[in-house]
Amino acid sequence: QVQLVESGGGLVQPGGSLRLSCAASGRTFSTYTMAWFRQAPGKEREFVAAINWSDGSTSYADSVKGRFAISRDNAKNTIYLQMNSLKPEDTAIYYCAARRYGIRTWRYDYNYWGQGTQVTVSS
Repeated sequence: QVQLVESGGGLVQPGGSLRLSCAASGRTFSTYTMAWFRQAPGKEREFVAAINWSDGSTSYADSVKGRFAISRDNAKNTIYLQMNSLKPEDTAIYYCAARRYGIRTWRYDYNYWGQGTQVTVSS
């Protein structure tokens, strides 16, 4: 049983930073892609960033390029999303997701999901 547990959300002022974590368990993730999606109130869930566990390749949504960075810690089976220069429009519930093999940006390509963590950017 794959389990993804997010943490690290909270309230931050515009221009601030947060780091989200996603701890993965239940199987060997060496062939998996891990991703972050987000969903704001009244909007569709959208792709934020992804990392391929085996080769470390990454992909980012245009809206977060240069501000967010996704990384992994193989020993801890954990991925991170470092979010800098946060904007009010980054406010959303952030979800960790997993799928086998390569990076995809469509939410329905991901089989496993965490419960989400709230990020609020406000002064």
